[in-house]
Amino acid sequence: MTDALALLDWRRTVSAMYADVRSAADPANGHARWRTARDDLFRNHSQSPLLPGDQLRVSGLPYWPYDPALRFEVALRPAQRDDRREIPSVNDGVIRMSLVGHLQIEPLDVALDVWWLDQYAGGLFVPVRDGTAGTESYGGGRYLLDTAKGADLGAGEGTLIVDFNFLYHPSCRYNPAWECPLAPEGNTVAVSIRGGERLSL
Repeated sequence: MTDALALLDWRRTVSAMYADVRSAADPANGHARWRTARDDLFRNHSQSPLLPGDQLRVSGLPYWPYDPALRFEVALRPAQRDDRREIPSVNDGVIRMSLVGHLQIEPLDVALDVWWLDQYAGGLFVPVRDGTAGTESYGGGRYLLDTAKGADLGAGEGTLIVDFNFLYHPSCRYNPAWECPLAPEGNTVAVSIRGGERLSL
């Protein structure tokens, strides 16, 4: 019961954190508040994926500086095919997802699939494995949106807010006990996106 309530509190806090981001008049200020809130969660919460003694509890999580050129409002193009998948996770499990659409970010020459999680809590899911993966960021990729966990930057009519400054590492980057879906080929891009969370400064 205690673990269940702690996890509930973690999810509630993450949801409130993203609500605070969406309410910020200045995206850079919202990003700074997001970083501060994440560092507090990872440092102090009982559900933190950081192992006891991890230096990141002291230093905070490393990020590239905020870059306003990495923020976009992008039309969600509907999927042209029925694509349901079981994609691998880091611990050899599978995550069931359905393709709902695509995002084309022309200034970066980046195209990303948008998925709906068919298990867990549902929600939109956009993982990204870019050219920094394995060297400057986690090899399995990072997450841009995961609305099941409250990671939602907002939307307009038929659009999604896509801000690569909010890319973050999945929990399995810190602790192998966590189960994290890996980015499929439609979410793997050659361009190096130096925004969001990184492996080190």
